[in-house]
Amino acid sequence: MEIYYHIMFFIVGTIFGSFYNVVGTRIPNNESIIKPGSHCEYCNHELSWYELIPIFSYIFLKGKCKSCHHKLSIFYPFTEIATGLLFLISFHSFGFSLELLTSLILVSTFIIIIVSDINYLIIPDRFIIIPSILIIIIDLFNVGLLNTIIQIGYGILGFTLMYLVMLLGNKLFKKESLGGADIKLMFLIGLVLDPMLTIIVLFLASFIALIPSIYLLYKNKEHIVPYGPFLMIGLLIVYFTKLNIIEIFEKILKII
Repeated sequence: MEIYYHIMFFIVGTIFGSFYNVVGTRIPNNESIIKPGSHCEYCNHELSWYELIPIFSYIFLKGKCKSCHHKLSIFYPFTEIATGLLFLISFHSFGFSLELLTSLILVSTFIIIIVSDINYLIIPDRFIIIPSILIIIIDLFNVGLLNTIIQIGYGILGFTLMYLVMLLGNKLFKKESLGGADIKLMFLIGLVLDPMLTIIVLFLASFIALIPSIYLLYKNKEHIVPYGPFLMIGLLIVYFTKLNIIEIFEKILKII
């Protein structure tokens, strides 16, 4: 039965991943996620049901539009597979619980932000506000009013920390060093982690972003790096490995 649930969470995750592609590409462009229906971005061919099957439709169509034969981005099946795997990991980590809902919200936010920030260098406020509100509601049922207020305080602390990092970066580089969305994203991170883990997320995200940032700075004439996805990667790593990540950092500090 456990294997069945794991498989189902993966399948459901791929379906949501396909939908998150739509959300992440349309919302930043102020487009409806309902109308028009799914279509080819190049020839506006309306996709039939078998062209909407996550992962398999990309394979069957050989990565090309059925109508105009334009090559489709590998990003689509990548996000579907990633969402499926993260849904599976969420269930494996938390089972049927309220924390599972929080995990699925974080995973969903991560995928949508990746699509939006990488493609458009934009993270609309609703991508942060909506999951934050949902997590606060879940916390009220899961840990009670007092602990929820404490977590909100941690969120404000995370927001403040990132704001101070931005001010320091602006002073050092003599230009805007962080986007406003990255600062707001730290509030969401603080909502689900304690201050120590939030700081670890910041360091971890910066470390993970180092090599990709060098490449993007070389390729991108505007020298803009989408930092939101790296923050979310750091968040998910810490969220799924809370105790282990603390032990790892303690060992590193002892070596230093």
